[in-house]
Amino acid sequence: MGIWDDIKLTFRNGSNLTRLIYINVAVFVLITLVAGIGFLLNNQDVSGKALNLLSVPASLNALLLRPWTLITYMFTHKDIWHILFNMLWLYSFGRIFLEYLDQRKLVAVYLLGGLSGALVYILSFNIFPAFTGVLADSAAIGASASVMAIVIAISAYVPDYTVQLFLFGRIKIKYLALAIFVFTSIMDFSVNSGGKLAHIGGAFFGYLYILNLKHGRDMGKGFNSIIDFFVTIFKPGKKLKVTHKKVATEYEYNKIKVEQQKTINHILDKISKGGYDSLTKEEKETLFKESQKKS
Repeated sequence: MGIWDDIKLTFRNGSNLTRLIYINVAVFVLITLVAGIGFLLNNQDVSGKALNLLSVPASLNALLLRPWTLITYMFTHKDIWHILFNMLWLYSFGRIFLEYLDQRKLVAVYLLGGLSGALVYILSFNIFPAFTGVLADSAAIGASASVMAIVIAISAYVPDYTVQLFLFGRIKIKYLALAIFVFTSIMDFSVNSGGKLAHIGGAFFGYLYILNLKHGRDMGKGFNSIIDFFVTIFKPGKKLKVTHKKVATEYEYNKIKVEQQKTINHILDKISKGGYDSLTKEEKETLFKESQKKS
């Protein structure tokens, strides 16, 4: 099984956190490839047009022509450092999020936080005089608002959770989240003000989401139902098959368990002799499924 098969396997069987990171990386790779093609063709407009299709514009007229960008912008990055830091924060705080809340809530906070960030950015650019001269040409990309929503949400949910930081030692997550918010959303506000406004929108939603959740109201419940509806539409249908399964006796059950253990032992033996790459696709899938049972 090659790298592509491994990626498909982990995307299919991994957590929603893994899927969110994979989608961000996939879009970044696509944008990078398009930019490379544009360079080879000596046509720099190719890269710009690709970004234009995915970035959310501040202009309401432009937004009406590209409404899908309210979603696509939060998965789009152009700069390697931009996506690197966003994915590191998403992975770090996303793992803590999943320790206390479920995967559906993670997706809801990511998407709704990103939408809130986009709305604050768009409304601000259309309301405040400071942006009048750049309104028509301004557009936003990046997962920062979505990540900020997750950072603030989990920090508000378990504020006294402690993390180990290099040079700083153990620190409560609420202080870390506050520092991230101030440094990325408040300081030097005139620089990348559109991005900082999106951060504020994402942070506001993250806090509001947890405030409601603590009172028994899940703001993402309806949004998850919409996602489920579209997933059901595009998911391939399975043929109905009626079978009459015989209930296994204790002897048969133990026999099956012994056979499964023999298979696992054989796979582990192959790894010790020839490494992970020596396994077949089926053996890798078997090992992955077994690890999921025990995790």
